[in-house]
Amino acid sequence: MAEREVVVVTGATGGVGRAVAAEFAKHGAAVGLIARGRAGLEAAAREVTELGGAAYAHEADIAEFDAVEEAAAAIEGRLGAIDVWINNAMTTVFAFLDDVDPREFERATRVTYLGAVWGTKAALARMLPRDSGTIVQVGSALAYRGIPLQAPYCGAKHAMKGMFESLRCELRHRGSEVHVTMVQLPGMNTPQFDHCLSKMPRHPMPVPPIYQPEVAARAIYWAAHHRRRELYVGLPTVYTIIGNKLAPWLAERYLAKTAVDGQQTAQRFDGSAAANLFEPVDDDHDEGSHGIFDDDAHRRSEQAWLSRHRLGSGLVAAAVAGGAAAALLTRRHA
Repeated sequence: MAEREVVVVTGATGGVGRAVAAEFAKHGAAVGLIARGRAGLEAAAREVTELGGAAYAHEADIAEFDAVEEAAAAIEGRLGAIDVWINNAMTTVFAFLDDVDPREFERATRVTYLGAVWGTKAALARMLPRDSGTIVQVGSALAYRGIPLQAPYCGAKHAMKGMFESLRCELRHRGSEVHVTMVQLPGMNTPQFDHCLSKMPRHPMPVPPIYQPEVAARAIYWAAHHRRRELYVGLPTVYTIIGNKLAPWLAERYLAKTAVDGQQTAQRFDGSAAANLFEPVDDDHDEGSHGIFDDDAHRRSEQAWLSRHRLGSGLVAAAVAGGAAAALLTRRHA
C-alpha cells in the first residue's frame, strides 16, 4: 500500500482552507491542520477522517514564526515528511484606509502576508534538504488589482506575490526540485464575511460573481500536483488581472464607482461584534467551508477547467484585450 501524501493547510477551520483539507482527504491524504480555534480544528479533523484521510490538528497563530515552526515539527512527527504546504490563512479589515487603526493593519498583514512567509520558511527547511515538495500560495485577483475597503488584504496579497516571484528565482538558481506555485482566486463564499472586522455600515460581501470554496479547493489540489507557475481560477480573476494590465485607469475608475457599495449587502452589520482579527471566533465549526451566500455562489468554473488544460487564460486574454481596446477607443472618440 502506498504511503499517504502529507499536506499542511493553514487557516484550515473554515472557508477555502476547510474545503482544501476536505479535497485532499478525499484523495486519502494525511492532513496537518493549522489554525487558532480549537473547536474549529476538531471539526475539520473529524471531517478529514470521515472523508478517508488522516488528520492531525495543531492550534497555532500563523502570525508567529516560532508557533509555525513548532506546528511543522509536530505535524512531521505525527504524520511524516511534509509533501505539500498550503499557505491559506488570512484576515482583513473592511474599511477605508484612514479608518483602519495601525494595530489592525499590522495584525492583518502579519496573518495574511507574514503568515505565508513563515509557512514558506518552515516548509523550505524541510523540503530543501530532501530536494522535493510543493508550496502553494493561495492568492487572489487582488494580488494584481487593489480595490477599495480592502487595503490590508490587497497589500498582503501583493506582497505574497512578490515573495513568491523572488523565491521561484532562488529555487531556479539553486537547481532545486522544490516547486512553488500561486493560485489566484475570485470572490469566494466563505465565513470571512461574517468574522472579519468591518467598519462599514452594512454586511460585507465578496465582489460578484461569487464561487463556492470547493471550486478553489479543486484548483489548489491540482496546482499542488502539477508544476504550473500560476493558476487563475474563475473568469473574473482572468479579466481582472489581464484587464488591469491593459487599462489600469479604466479598472480604477470602474472600481471607484462600483466597489464600495458592491462589497456590502443591504443588511446592517456590527462588524466589531464577531471580529476574528486578534482572537479566533471559535464557533465556525458549524459553518464549515461555506459563508452565507450559497444562493448566489457558483459551484463550478468552466474557466478553471480550461485553465488547467491550458486553454482558458489564452482565450479570455484575447477577449479582454479586445474589450479594453474597444473601451479605450470609445473614450477617445467620445
